[in-house]
Amino acid sequence: MQPSWWQTGVIYQIYPRSFLDTNGDGIGDLPGITKKLDYLQWLGVDILWLSPIFPSPMADFGYDISNYCDIDPLFGTLQELDVLVEQAHRRGLKLVLDFVPNHTSDEHPWFQESRSSRENEKRDWYIWHDPAPDGGPPNNWTSFFGGSAWELDAQTGQYYLHMFDVKQPDLNWHNPQVRQAMYDVLRFWLDRGIDGFRVDVLWLLMKDEQLRDNPINPDWRPGDLPEQRQFRLYNEDQPGVHAIVREMRSVLDTYGERVLIGEIYLPIERLVHYYGESLDEAHLPFNFQLFSLPGWEAAILRQVIDTYESLLPAGAWPNWVLSNHDRPRIATRIGKAQARVAQMLLLTLRGTPTCYYGDELGMENVLVPLEMIHDPQGKEYPALSRDHARTPMQWDTSANAGFSSSHVTPWLPVSEDYRTNNVSVSRKNIRSFLMFTRTLIELRRLLPALKLGSYQSIEQDNPSCFVYQRGYQKERYLVVLNLSDEKQVLSLTGKGRVLLTTYMDFEGTRDLAELYLRGNEGLLIEIL
Repeated sequence: MQPSWWQTGVIYQIYPRSFLDTNGDGIGDLPGITKKLDYLQWLGVDILWLSPIFPSPMADFGYDISNYCDIDPLFGTLQELDVLVEQAHRRGLKLVLDFVPNHTSDEHPWFQESRSSRENEKRDWYIWHDPAPDGGPPNNWTSFFGGSAWELDAQTGQYYLHMFDVKQPDLNWHNPQVRQAMYDVLRFWLDRGIDGFRVDVLWLLMKDEQLRDNPINPDWRPGDLPEQRQFRLYNEDQPGVHAIVREMRSVLDTYGERVLIGEIYLPIERLVHYYGESLDEAHLPFNFQLFSLPGWEAAILRQVIDTYESLLPAGAWPNWVLSNHDRPRIATRIGKAQARVAQMLLLTLRGTPTCYYGDELGMENVLVPLEMIHDPQGKEYPALSRDHARTPMQWDTSANAGFSSSHVTPWLPVSEDYRTNNVSVSRKNIRSFLMFTRTLIELRRLLPALKLGSYQSIEQDNPSCFVYQRGYQKERYLVVLNLSDEKQVLSLTGKGRVLLTTYMDFEGTRDLAELYLRGNEGLLIEIL
């Protein structure tokens, strides 16, 4: 079968607030994305995924939506989105939107109706419940942002559920009217030419109808994430969620070749169930294992990747992610030198890779002063603020890194290294992180073995190195990654031609029986 575009393409996540500000308000916008389409086409990515751009009070920066079928004026207009879609498609780029079905804003008209009285026809669109006998919350469920997941509504005397901010009430997906209303939202955007959706917190949609207490995690300690206080046995990954995912998928399937991507933070053996028994659920349940490795070590990487490959259902397509808007950037987690090795890993593994904006430059987290923190999670727990990984894209050497005009203060501070680390400077340096990333993407497009081929890890004796083979028909390529900053030597077999190194200095034919690697070096080798 001919592979789909979402299998052969590279996804590029754009956090719109931080990409490019064209109207001088310090916040990125849709015209800014349109303006940079030529750059994205030059970089070689294929699929643009936009974090939320819908009307919102911005309590959680767009994940609290007050209207699912419009664009927040901060970002532009529906007409400007239409222009972005048309211009992206003209360049062969696909556009994927965030879909946030678990909760709305408390300012959404649906919730305004729902909370107006217990008798309102939309009361059951959200999860309401009487207080416990002592007057407290109905059960012990906690919010991902800390504290109880329940908020008492004084007017009606009942609590409503919010798994995130208090201004983000959870929808009741047991209600068929809610489901149909949300599927109509999908149709609204599909009718405008959108190519698919990344579904926010897909595994949380259904909750236990009996609202049973979650078991307490006895190993939780202060400083751990608040969501780890308990085992979320009754408010995540409920059996009924799979029927909902199949329904979403069926909506997309009526529009031809579209993609459904699920945000799912679950152990891998549970994650793979979201492909569906007949591969009729999410095309790509996001695989976040590279976020939570116990160490950046060859043996750990090999075990994680081999296990994932072995657990995939027959015919399921893998995917990999290194960074996103909720986690520290990869260059901050493992250092900038190893970030090049990680980029080679991401773009040569089997499956669809997702790149986070700025990672093509090796951008790192930026320290955001307390007074500038916007993230609700960060306000409660500054060390856990997600703002550090959401700072403005670094375009050039001008004020504010070219993200915004010089007389404006961007919504988050620009990295101090922007004058030396930006797109403009990097495009002129053949060995820059940017040019390395672009070359990797180009090789991925040109070589069927990288785009479509098989994966097999290779046994070898050096514990600092991870080696695997990609193959397609008669083509064979080795990826050799040194995960240390020390020189290493490997003993493999045969001869090979080095196509790319993380140092961007090409070396031609090598004897694989005695293969030397510099510290923090990755090699892509064609087996001769």
